[in-house]
Amino acid sequence: MARFLRPLVRGTTYTRLLHLWVPMLFVSVWLFIDMSKPWVPAALLVPLGLIPAVRRGEGVQARYMLAPGERETSGATFSVSPAVTWSDRLRTVLWLEARMVLGWVLAPATVWLPATAVVLTQASFRSVSIDTPVATLHSDPHWAYALLVPLPLLALYGVVVGLGELITAIARRLLGPSPTERLAALEERTEQLLERNRIARELHDSIGHALTVAVVQAGAARAAGDPAFTERALAAIEDTGRAALEDLERVLGVLREAERPVSSRPTLADADRLLESARSSGAKVDADVTGPLDTVPGPVSREGYRILQESLTNVLRHAGSVPVQVRVEVRDKSLELEVRNLLTSDIPGPGRGSGLRGIRERAALLGGRARTGPDQGEWQVHVELPLS
Repeated sequence: MARFLRPLVRGTTYTRLLHLWVPMLFVSVWLFIDMSKPWVPAALLVPLGLIPAVRRGEGVQARYMLAPGERETSGATFSVSPAVTWSDRLRTVLWLEARMVLGWVLAPATVWLPATAVVLTQASFRSVSIDTPVATLHSDPHWAYALLVPLPLLALYGVVVGLGELITAIARRLLGPSPTERLAALEERTEQLLERNRIARELHDSIGHALTVAVVQAGAARAAGDPAFTERALAAIEDTGRAALEDLERVLGVLREAERPVSSRPTLADADRLLESARSSGAKVDADVTGPLDTVPGPVSREGYRILQESLTNVLRHAGSVPVQVRVEVRDKSLELEVRNLLTSDIPGPGRGSGLRGIRERAALLGGRARTGPDQGEWQVHVELPLS
């Protein structure tokens, strides 16, 4: 019984009722003007529905009055964009007509069904003589009429709840997003996921590189026992930590702002900072940079910097202070980046291959290719990125 009565305590039931009642206000005004042509309001809905902005207004009304509880969880249930195609316009016309037809059914029911219940109640204890569109009753009082009072009330319940559910289902069908809108929403969602993945990769690269340098420098300083070396190690740790903090602030700024400051991200022109950081950590870095780095497109240069950063981080983390050969070559149509180091026994440390996956993912997103793995006694990271 409680489940049966639950719709009566929901606000949605009454907002749907109001939503269907609104068109009847205009119909009532027209009937005062010319009752002989009740079809005129329905005919006027055809050109009205062809106006693109009408679809947006109807979508907003449906979202707030037919399914207000779904705004947060499924905001795309109803379209709130103007009609773009003729298909959207025709669906809007059908929606307006369906809303008016159901309003024609609901409006008389909500007036005369309660009135019938009142008449039956009166007929149970006194004589009545009433002629209504729902029932005609000329009778002496009789207690049996009281038994019929629940019938019109149950009918009213069915009309209000049933038509509310029906109009909501029709709205989802006719005011739902078009294929173009669904595709746009899917693309927007994809962009958000890609942005989250990019931020996660940047945090992994930047913070991972800084922590690796700090750990290696601290271990080397403790093992060396040389105050001068310790001072240099501490300075390197300080510089790397500040750079990581700058990267962290920039990434947090991306999360706070709608406009992401892409231009502030480091590029291959800042590669000297990475090389010096690796050298100060004990690695013997031999760098060979050929070609104009300033001509490399921004996205390629930024991703190239992150690939180089992750490659050097992996060297320090897993190989330690070993000779490293870095080659960056700018060609006519591609950027080639290679990092090679001697293979040594594994050094304990964090990481389970996510860095290598990140390198391959970055290369693939730019249409390039990456090879990672042992090669003739050395570990090699070889990446080729197209410049166009």
